[in-house]
Amino acid sequence: VQLQASGGGLVQAGGSLRLRCVVSGTMHSIGAMDWYRQAPGKERRMVAETTTGGGKYYSDSVKGRFTIFRDSAKNTVDLQMDSLRPEDSAVYYCHVTALHFIDHDFERPKIEDYWGQGTKVTVSS
Repeated sequence: VQLQASGGGLVQAGGSLRLRCVVSGTMHSIGAMDWYRQAPGKERRMVAETTTGGGKYYSDSVKGRFTIFRDSAKNTVDLQMDSLRPEDSAVYYCHVTALHFIDHDFERPKIEDYWGQGTKVTVSS
């Protein structure tokens, strides 16, 4: 399973960016799809999550400004980022959990975590 993230770049404060993560490869199904970010010298933290049931969750720091979109048919997850602030500058990573069945045996499920390579977002003041 591979995750390809794109859409990062340089934007002025108050601007917008849309990140996209495309999931490819062999798996039975995808569970939660998330976006994390990591600023220099700081821990990687989740900013938004979408579940298989349609639930969406946001960190307090981005609530009301960021929106996560999931297209289960295309195995993509987008992060629409509006009203960007300099403190949003970070490398953004997509993350998914995927369900596999070992040797195609439904009695042998295995859940794996996968990460994209990261896309850098820089917000200038």
